[in-house]
Amino acid sequence: MILSEKEYLNKTYAGFLGMNIGIRLGAPVEPSIWSSERIEKFYKEITDYVKPFKNFAADDDVNGPVYFLRALEDKIDPSSLTPEDVATAWLNYAREGIGMFWWGGYGVSTEHTAYLNLKNGIKAPLSGSEEVNGLLRAEQIGGQIFIDTWGFVSPAKTKQAARLATIAASVSHDKNGLYGAAFIAACIAKAYVCQNVDEIIEEGLTYIPQDCTYAKVVKAVQDFYLKNPSSWRACLKYLQENWGYDRYGGVCHIIPNAGVCIMALLYGRNFARSIEIATMAGWDTDCNAGNVGSIMGVMEGLKGIPDHYRKPLKDSVVLSGISGYLNVVDIPSYVHKLYDLALKLEGVKSNTAPVDGELHFTFDLPSSTHCLRVSNENLGTLTPVDGVCYNDHGSLRIGYSRMARGQSFKVFYKSLYRRSDFDDERYSPVFSPTVYPGQKVDITYKVEKFNGETVCISPYIHSSSSNKDIVLEGKVIKTMEDWETVSFIVPPLEGEYCEEVGLLFESNSPSKFYDYGALYIGEFHVTGKAKYIVDFSKQKKEFGSILGFSHNHGAWELEEGWAEVMGLNHAEAMGGNYFTKEVKLSFVGKVNYGKSLLASLRVQGAMRGYYAGFYDGKLIIGKTVQGELQILKAVDYPLVLDKEYKFIFSTLGDILKLNLENVQLEVKDDDYKYGMLGFGIYQTGRVRIKDFSVEEL
Repeated sequence: MILSEKEYLNKTYAGFLGMNIGIRLGAPVEPSIWSSERIEKFYKEITDYVKPFKNFAADDDVNGPVYFLRALEDKIDPSSLTPEDVATAWLNYAREGIGMFWWGGYGVSTEHTAYLNLKNGIKAPLSGSEEVNGLLRAEQIGGQIFIDTWGFVSPAKTKQAARLATIAASVSHDKNGLYGAAFIAACIAKAYVCQNVDEIIEEGLTYIPQDCTYAKVVKAVQDFYLKNPSSWRACLKYLQENWGYDRYGGVCHIIPNAGVCIMALLYGRNFARSIEIATMAGWDTDCNAGNVGSIMGVMEGLKGIPDHYRKPLKDSVVLSGISGYLNVVDIPSYVHKLYDLALKLEGVKSNTAPVDGELHFTFDLPSSTHCLRVSNENLGTLTPVDGVCYNDHGSLRIGYSRMARGQSFKVFYKSLYRRSDFDDERYSPVFSPTVYPGQKVDITYKVEKFNGETVCISPYIHSSSSNKDIVLEGKVIKTMEDWETVSFIVPPLEGEYCEEVGLLFESNSPSKFYDYGALYIGEFHVTGKAKYIVDFSKQKKEFGSILGFSHNHGAWELEEGWAEVMGLNHAEAMGGNYFTKEVKLSFVGKVNYGKSLLASLRVQGAMRGYYAGFYDGKLIIGKTVQGELQILKAVDYPLVLDKEYKFIFSTLGDILKLNLENVQLEVKDDDYKYGMLGFGIYQTGRVRIKDFSVEEL
C-alpha cells in the first residue's frame, strides 16, 4: 500500500465520517417536496444540521456501501470478484421488502427491480442491464450512491476502484449508471493522494467514455465554473435549465445529480461548504452530499471536518440489513475492517485485523469515541484526547465538575438500540445486542482529580425490559495516578437483554468540597462466550420485529410468553452475535398448523445457514445453499400438532447435532463456520416457541 497504516486509517476515518455526515445533513430535505427554492426559503444558508436527531436511523446510502462490500469478505479470493458475487450479497443481506434500499415496486425502483430479477433467476449483470430493464431504469442514481466503500478499499488505486465499483453497480445499473459508479469511486481513491479538487475530477473522468452523457455534464459544470466561479446558485440555475429532471426521467436520474456533485466540489472547495451546497441544491440531497462528503473527507482528512458536524454522529451509524448484530456499526472499528479488506485485495494479511464478534476499543484514531456515551452531559463532558495515552494510543476523557455526594453519571457503550432511541423509522432498522450475559468486559481507566475528597467507580449493566441498572462491586478512589483495569462477567439477566454496559461514576464529596477532575478510558473490550436466555414474556415488538431478532418474511406476534409466526412457504427469525461459532441452542416449540418448525444456527443471512427440526413429515438437519433448503439427513417422524417439543440443536466444529425427544440426528458439514441463530418455518404454517436458550461451547 502506498500509504502508511496510520495515513490510511486517518483518511478513511474522515471519508467514512464524511459520507455519513453528508447523508445525515441531506436526508431531512430529500425530495420530493423539498426543492432548492423551498430549502432556501426555509433555511437560507445551511451551515449545520437542520434536524437534531437523537440518533440518525438507517439510510440506503450507507446500507449499500457497507453490506454490498461484504462480497469481499465472503469471497476467498477477492481479486476475482464478479457481479454474481455482489448479487449474492444483495440477496443474502437484505430482508425481502424491508430496509436496505427503496422497495418502490418492480419497474419503479431500480434496486427493487434488480432484486426481483435476481430472485427470479436473471443473473448479474443482466439483472441490471439496459436490455432487461430499459435505459431509463438502468441510469437512475443508485449506480453511484452504493459504491463509496469500493473507493475506500482502493487507496490511490483509481483503476481498481473504478473496476470494482463498476462490477458492484452492474447488479442493478447500466450505461451512465455504471459510469457514475466508476467516476465517484475513482475520485475517492484519488483523494487519498491528491489535495486538488480539479485533479480529482479529471482522474475520475479518465475511467468513463468521454462522449457519454455523464462525462458531458461533468465537463459542462467545469466550463460554467471557469466562466462563473463566484456563484454556485447561478450554476444550479444552469443545471436546472439544461440538465434537470424534466430532461432525465424516472424517480431519480443520475445525470442531474452528477451535475450537483461536481458543482458542490468545485464551488465548495472544502468539506463543509461542499456538502452544504450539495444539500441546498435539492434533488437527491442525501445521496449527493454523501458522495461529496466521502471525496472531501478523504481529501482533507479529519482536520477538515468541523466538530459541529462530527460530534452528533457519536462515532456510530446504524444499518437496516438482515443481521441485527451487523446493523450496529462502530465507525473506528469499521475503518479497521476496511483496512483489512484493502490489504486483502493486495493479497496481504493484516497483522491487526479486527476480531469478528468481539469489541475492542483502543481510541487509536484521532479523537475517536467508539460510540461511548455519557448519561448526563451537565455533569460529565465527553472530550476525546490524543495526548493522554495508554499502550501507545489515545484515550477518552470525561471531564467532571461541581459534583457533590449524591450526584452521578454513567459512561457506557450502547449494546442494544430501542425504538425510543430514534426520531423516525427510516428504512426499518432492527437490532440484536452486541454484548451478552456470560461475556467478559475489561475497561481500563484512570482518574485525574483536581479537587474534592473521593469518588466511586462501579461497573454496571443496564437491562432492557425492566429498565434498571445492575451495579456491580465498585471502588472508592481518593487519588489515582496509574491506569487500572476493571474486569467482570456480564451477569444473567433473567431473559432480558444487556442494553448498556459501562462505568457508574459517583461523587462522594460534601458540597463544600466539589469534585473536579477527569475520568480517562484507555481501552474497552468485550470478549468470551455468551450464555443467555430470551424470555418472550419480557420482550416487545419494535420496528415490526420481536426485540433482539430480525425477521425475514412471515407475520410475527408475542402472545402469553410465546413468540408466534405464521407464514407462507418461509418465515424466519435471526438473532444473536453474527459470528457465533460453537453453540448449543434450545427452545420449546409447537406447530399449530403445517409441517415445519426448524431451529437454526450459523445463519449468515437469507442464503446460508444450518437448520434442524420438522420438515414435510420428517425430522431433518439441512442447510440453505443460495437460499434453497437442502436436506443433509432425515428420518421419518410423526409430528403431533399443538404438542410441545424440546429442541436442542448444536454445532461443534463440523459436527451438527439435533436432539428431540428420544431421537438424535448427527451430520458433518463445514461449509459455514459462524452465523446467527434462531428459528423459523420452510413450509406454510403457524408455530410458537418459548424458553429460548443459548450457550456458546
